[in-house]
Amino acid sequence: MAQRPCRHRSRRLSEDFKIRAGGAGDHAWVRDLGRRTVSSSVSALRDPSPSTVGDSFDRLVDFAFGQSHVLLVAEDGLERLGFVLFLDRLLDEVTGLPQAFVVYVAVEPHARRRGAGRRLMAAAESEARKRDLAYASFMVTEENDAARELYAQLGYQTERRQLCKRL
Repeated sequence: MAQRPCRHRSRRLSEDFKIRAGGAGDHAWVRDLGRRTVSSSVSALRDPSPSTVGDSFDRLVDFAFGQSHVLLVAEDGLERLGFVLFLDRLLDEVTGLPQAFVVYVAVEPHARRRGAGRRLMAAAESEARKRDLAYASFMVTEENDAARELYAQLGYQTERRQLCKRL
């Protein structure tokens, strides 16, 4: 029996999708999308329960929304496609230099690999420059090849590594 094509997979993003400032009305959606995608941030070295990972994501978002932050949302007029959330007053812990610390980036699964993540990161960089932040930094899981490839294409380089050993 032939499979029917997935409506979302075949749908192309509009070339004119927009990046806009997010607000309180986006918070529930940010939590929902984040909880649906946060498993890509779990290393193969760890084996937490899905509920633990979701709860950790909620704590992360609570922390970020309680600080000076920037939330940017990609949308195509019909739906929200993704977001980037960064802190704009978190100094680098080693150098003490100001930075835009990207807390989380997520794109709806059906909208991936179509430019939304790239456009969100470019918009985040632009917002960071407006705030006179000379650096943008974030953490990415080693196994998240698609994200690491995108960040490399955008010029990001590894600055530090977090090492882990199961005991």
